[in-house]
Amino acid sequence: MSSFEAVGRTASVSRTTNETDITLKLNVDGTGVSELETDVPFLNHMLDLFTKHGHFDLSVKAKGDIEIDDHHTVEDIGICLGQTLREALGDKRGIKRYASVFVPMDEALAQVVVDISNRPHFEYRAEYPSGQVGSFDTELVHEFLWKLALEARITLHVIVHYGQNTHHMIEAVFKALARALDEATSIDPRVTGVPSTKGVL
Repeated sequence: MSSFEAVGRTASVSRTTNETDITLKLNVDGTGVSELETDVPFLNHMLDLFTKHGHFDLSVKAKGDIEIDDHHTVEDIGICLGQTLREALGDKRGIKRYASVFVPMDEALAQVVVDISNRPHFEYRAEYPSGQVGSFDTELVHEFLWKLALEARITLHVIVHYGQNTHHMIEAVFKALARALDEATSIDPRVTGVPSTKGVL
């Protein structure tokens, strides 16, 4: 069960299932402040990077069935983040809509391309040297990003061009995602109405 609240370009959601209990608040026009309380330390680290480099404000309180594994918690946080992004952007009037960003992290290079399209699609090209970073399963990066794209109703392409350290590669992805979403959601004073020939996004 989920409940929403949206004011300006800020939105919050509370989602409770038999597997997770999550409260998440997103301010698209923030200053990079994060308040993160989840049972998945590596995801906390990635969300902190995402918040800082996207200049968002993000609050997440999440409890999940991590005695099984981290899957449900990571997936449901991705769902909630996507839902709040969609709600916060409203009718998307005046946004730039598109962005393509490369971010290096030492030896790793990631690229994220975004279209705030109202057409959910996800492409993911990444091969990591390790299946885990600490106790975090790297396959959960795909799960998080796919659910974010689906619930935000955005087109999201993620490409990790190369790298040797799995932590660095994933970190580059989250930083590139942050910067791409920051750019695509920013207001362009040249845009009148919605940036689409359809007249709606």
